[in-house]
Amino acid sequence: MMQRLNDLLAAYEANDPAVRSKAEVLLTNQGVHAILFHRLAHKCYNKKWFLLAQIISKFARFLTGVEIHPGAQIGKRLFIDHGMGTVIGETAVVGNDVTIFHGATLGGTGKQKGKRHPNVEDGVLVSANSSVLGNITIGEGSKIGANAVVLEDVPPHVTVVGLPAKIVRYHDETTESK
Repeated sequence: MMQRLNDLLAAYEANDPAVRSKAEVLLTNQGVHAILFHRLAHKCYNKKWFLLAQIISKFARFLTGVEIHPGAQIGKRLFIDHGMGTVIGETAVVGNDVTIFHGATLGGTGKQKGKRHPNVEDGVLVSANSSVLGNITIGEGSKIGANAVVLEDVPPHVTVVGLPAKIVRYHDETTESK
């Protein structure tokens, strides 16, 4: 557990040029706070303590401005930058080393039951104010442009922009960095 926390703090230190120390990240970063609260809420959710999970989740949203449903599955080293307004829905699955900027939504498209939120694979970047909606998959290493609305699967190692989002660039996964 401590190693996972240390990895999370190191990810913030590596991804945010304004950060000066892991202590600063732990004590002041709302993205880290949202993730830590989510881990607690997710444990409660998995034990079917749904009301307690929701209370923890809503308290975290009040404190951080980041809403992560307790049912969402979050991988390692999620980097939420300037998280205000970020929303991650109940059936969303977020991989490892994902970056999400403020105002981004990983949401559903209606009131249907079951899997209704996106799968975001490892190394994806979800830019500010973008919306990724429905039971779709965002492929490994892809980038979602700011204000994009993604309604269909996105293949690995591409950049998509627009409304609705379209592929504008293909990346070489061996040389591309986030």
